[in-house]
Amino acid sequence: MRAYIGGHQAVNDTDFVELALGTPVELWLGVEGESDEERVARLDAARDILAAPEYRDLPDRVSRVAAEAIEAYAPELFNVIELPRPARRRTSRKGAAA
Repeated sequence: MRAYIGGHQAVNDTDFVELALGTPVELWLGVEGESDEERVARLDAARDILAAPEYRDLPDRVSRVAAEAIEAYAPELFNVIELPRPARRRTSRKGAAA
């Protein structure tokens, strides 16, 4: 079975993430063994992308993709139950101040 998103074929998980975000994952996470110069250049490019009007909603898209992935692969993380609050103990303040 083939999966297409916006006319692009997604072959693996990385392809799905890149197509959902509109940018390569390595741009945000870096690559193993990158030099300091490469890191600075990558972060500069990321800042430029975030400044572009078409990517202003990128943080929201990243959050949505992360939440969907967590919900799909670890739904128990979203099963939040409210714990009962312990009863407050009242202390008596009887007596005169010395």
